[in-house]
Amino acid sequence: MRILVVEDDVQIADMLTEALTNRQYRVDVAQDGEEAWDWIETLEYNLILLDVTLPRMNGIRFCQKLRDCHSAIPVLMLTARDTIADKIIGLDAGADDYMVKPFDLEELMARIRALLRRGSSTSRPNLSWGNLSLNPNTYEVTYADQLLTLTPKEFALLELLIANGRRVLSRPGIIEHLWSMDDPPTEEAVKSHIKTLRQKLRIAGAPEDFIETVHGLGYRLKQI
Repeated sequence: MRILVVEDDVQIADMLTEALTNRQYRVDVAQDGEEAWDWIETLEYNLILLDVTLPRMNGIRFCQKLRDCHSAIPVLMLTARDTIADKIIGLDAGADDYMVKPFDLEELMARIRALLRRGSSTSRPNLSWGNLSLNPNTYEVTYADQLLTLTPKEFALLELLIANGRRVLSRPGIIEHLWSMDDPPTEEAVKSHIKTLRQKLRIAGAPEDFIETVHGLGYRLKQI
C-alpha cells in the first residue's frame, strides 16, 4: 500500500512517515499542493493524508481538483481547524474523513485502515505462474501447494514479478514501485530480497532459476 502524506509541517510529516513506514506502508511526502499534484500524476496511491493549510494549493482546492478528475483515491484531511463549518467544507470538497490536530496516532492509524479496506473492497484476482500461486487478498503464497512465509516486502516483490511475467524489471524500476521515493534503498537491497525469495522458493521445490537474472538489465520469471 502506498500513501502520500501532504503536510508542510516537517515534524508532523516526519512523525507520520515513521509511523506509517513501521506499519509496512510505502510513504511519499509533499510539502505543498502543487508538489502533491506532481506525485499523483507520477505514481498510484492507495490513500492521501492531506493537510488543509498548504502553500501553493491548499488542501480544499487540491481535494476539489482531485475529485473533478474523477479520482476515487481515499483522502483523510488533517487540520487544526475544528469547527463544524470547517469539517463540512472539507467533506464537501471530497474528503472521505477528517481529523483535527493534535490527533491520537492510534486512532489515525485505525481510520487509515478503515479507508484502505473501503478503497480495496473489490477482491483482486489470484495471480499464478506455473506452480506458484499468490493471493493478494489473503497475502498467502504457495508453490506446489506448499505455503511460503514471506515478509511484506518479499510478498510485494513477488507480486510485482508475477504481474510482469516475462517482462524484465530493472532494479531502479523495482525500487520505484516498492519503496518511498523520499528514502529509497540501494540496489543491493533489491539483490538481497531477490536472493532470499529464491532461497524460499527453492526450499518449496522451485527450480534454482525460477527468478531469472537478465544480466545488465534486471529480473523476470522463468519461462513456463
